[in-house]
Amino acid sequence: MLFRSPTEAEWEYACRAGTTTAFNFGDDPSEIGQHAWFEDNSDFKYQKVGRKKPNPWGLYDMHGNVWEWCLDQYTEDYSMWQEPVTVNPWNRATQAYPHVARGGSYDDMASRLRSAARRGSSRAWKMQDPQLPKSVWWLSDAPWVGFRLVRPLKVPSADELTKYWTSGVERD
Repeated sequence: MLFRSPTEAEWEYACRAGTTTAFNFGDDPSEIGQHAWFEDNSDFKYQKVGRKKPNPWGLYDMHGNVWEWCLDQYTEDYSMWQEPVTVNPWNRATQAYPHVARGGSYDDMASRLRSAARRGSSRAWKMQDPQLPKSVWWLSDAPWVGFRLVRPLKVPSADELTKYWTSGVERD
């Protein structure tokens, strides 16, 4: 079985779980504590997954706890994914930074946990990594970043694996 990071569009689709509100549980941020770990309830550290309410599709910690990596290159202009909806939208990475992280973290205020919350990665997230060359996975200065994996319904071909799993810009 093969796994990968979700695209930004896949991540938001899974987070929203069919909803159109600011959060997958509605628009009222006063309810966020029932659904997410954030600055008011996390003791400023990540928490074990599954201790808050899931979204309508049964996925836990889509809001808060840790920002989650996506395959996409980050761009400020997110309007490229607006109507009309594209099929399999993916902003393929062309450089090491910034990549997209979604969902907010234990260190963020409630407004940063919306279903549409996003941020770009930075080289500073691994400044203190003692390995040479620096690891693409060890983010010594960003403990509030994590990941969620997706699995395709059918095993991709070797060409598809190269196209979707390896962008060639993972190292900086």
